[in-house]
Amino acid sequence: MKKIIILVLLALGCSDQKNATNQNAAKNENGVPQYTEVKSGGVKMISVDGKYQVWTKKIGEGNIKVLLLHGGPGFPHDYFECFEDFLPQAGIEFYYYDQLGAGNSDIPMDTTLWNISRYVEEVEQVRQGLGLENFYLFGHSWGSMLAMEYLQKYQHHVKAALLSNMTAGIKNYLAYAEQLKQKFFSKDDLRKYDSLDKLKSYSSPEYQELLMNKLYGHVICQINPWPEPLMRAFKKANTTIYIQMQGIDEFHVTGNFKNWEMWDRLPNINVPTLVIGGMNDEMNPEDMKKEGQLIPNSRTYLCPKGSHMSMYDDQQNYFNNLIAFLKDVEENKFKSDPK
Repeated sequence: MKKIIILVLLALGCSDQKNATNQNAAKNENGVPQYTEVKSGGVKMISVDGKYQVWTKKIGEGNIKVLLLHGGPGFPHDYFECFEDFLPQAGIEFYYYDQLGAGNSDIPMDTTLWNISRYVEEVEQVRQGLGLENFYLFGHSWGSMLAMEYLQKYQHHVKAALLSNMTAGIKNYLAYAEQLKQKFFSKDDLRKYDSLDKLKSYSSPEYQELLMNKLYGHVICQINPWPEPLMRAFKKANTTIYIQMQGIDEFHVTGNFKNWEMWDRLPNINVPTLVIGGMNDEMNPEDMKKEGQLIPNSRTYLCPKGSHMSMYDDQQNYFNNLIAFLKDVEENKFKSDPK
């Protein structure tokens, strides 16, 4: 019996030693790590729906493990690259993930794939593929919509959620978009915009000038020029998915989530939640405050100088509060806002 116990302990020790060797491999005389398995820089392709491959990449090492859901829909993970300057240094492990149809993942031509419910199941398959349990789920913009929907069905796998720069309903979103046009457009701009809108001249230089310089420059990202990872994400966007689900641009929601509303389901989210956004966001700050109030165990923080890309244009405030939330939950110090 004693021999059996010794053998079991030796086997377990060998297994632990192998894992430790792969993570903290010994180095040769030139400082080169000597791994026992092929490394891929943290990249892992995961099978979804039985026939497609989606791209993920692990960054950093730590007990806090965060899965990032990017915005769009149809935009890649690229604009999240600023997370690399903050999370790993705080001992936080996170995962990039290009949703099906975006970035480095497969890009099927089947347009029936582009809907919210299928994406929810895709996220669950990615979670399983990465072996994540009791993890932190982060969503930005559309990714935050997707996170809210995922939590309705699968929050038992989630330790805490972070909902970044997203309101909880399209009706309110569109109402605020009208206010933003009135705020940032002159009377001449409004006439020109309405005329081009009626003609559906969305690709015209005049329309793009109004959109990018008079609106997006105020409410999407206030840095001029935009950070390179954000520009790269816009250039790589899958517009087929974006148009089918969202619409022609941020101010025309004609796609299949035009009737999306989450307000009455927010109280179902029971895990600790951070609602974070910006005071200069394209999302109404009052709506994001309301969102936080309706989630029972939540904290809300609005970056005072931030827009939709608060992670860039109010970066220090954004990451200070995001990381503080993660640490508070992990260390059992989290306290929700008064309701």
